Amino acid sequence: MSHQDKASVRLENVSKYYETTAQRVTALENLSWSVNPGEAVALMGPSGCGKSTILNLLGGMDRPTKGDVFAGGLNVATMNERQLENYRLHNIGFVFQFFNLIPSLSAFENLELPMLMAGLPAEERKHRAEDLLDSVGLKAKGFKRPEELSGGEQQRVAVCLALVNDPPIILADEPTGNLDSHNAQIITKILIDLATQRNKTVIVASHDPKVVEVFPRVCYMRDGIVERVS
Repeated sequence: MSHQDKASVRLENVSKYYETTAQRVTALENLSWSVNPGEAVALMGPSGCGKSTILNLLGGMDRPTKGDVFAGGLNVATMNERQLENYRLHNIGFVFQFFNLIPSLSAFENLELPMLMAGLPAEERKHRAEDLLDSVGLKAKGFKRPEELSGGEQQRVAVCLALVNDPPIILADEPTGNLDSHNAQIITKILIDLATQRNKTVIVASHDPKVVEVFPRVCYMRDGIVERVS
C-alpha cells in the first residue's frame, strides 16, 4: 500500500452515542465524511458538536457505536487492541492543545522516545530528530527541557513529535488553544504545509475562526453532523 493510500480517511454512516444513567448523548449521527491525502481540513463548531469524537475515532482511541471508520483502507473500528497500538504508532500523528511533552526529557529526547518504541536505530533517530527540530527552527534548542521553552516553541516540538515516525495522517485537537495569535499562525502554517508539501492528511479541530479561516477546506459541525463545508 502506498503512502498516499495510507493517508486517505473515511467515515461511513458513523454514529457515536455515550450512555449515562439518565440519558443517551449523541456525539455523531449517521455521519459519512472523507478526507484525501494532501488535504488540510479544519473542523469548526461549538464544544460538544463532535469534532474531537471524529479525531478520537480516526486515531483509534474510541470506537463508533455503529458504522465504519477507514484509514488507508483499514477498518479501524474492527481492530483489536494490539492492532490499534501498531496503527497509532505508525499511521497517526497527534497534536494536542496541552503539548504532551515529558517534562524531564529534553526536546530531542522527547522526539527520540517514539522512534525507540518503533525500533529505529540510534543513528536514524538522531538524524530524524535533528532534521525535524531544524525544520521548525529549533535545532539549537534541542537540549532544552519543555519548561525552558516558550509555549509556541513547545507546540512546535509537539508537532515534530507527531511526525517522528512519518505517519501519513496528522490529527490536531485545538493545537493553538494555548498560544497567542502570532504563534497560532506559525503552528497553523506548519500544519497546512504538511498536507500541501508532504502530501499528508491533516485534520484540525478548532473553535478559533482566525485559525480555521486559512484552511483550504472547513467543515462546520453542529449536533454530531457536518452542517456545511466551505
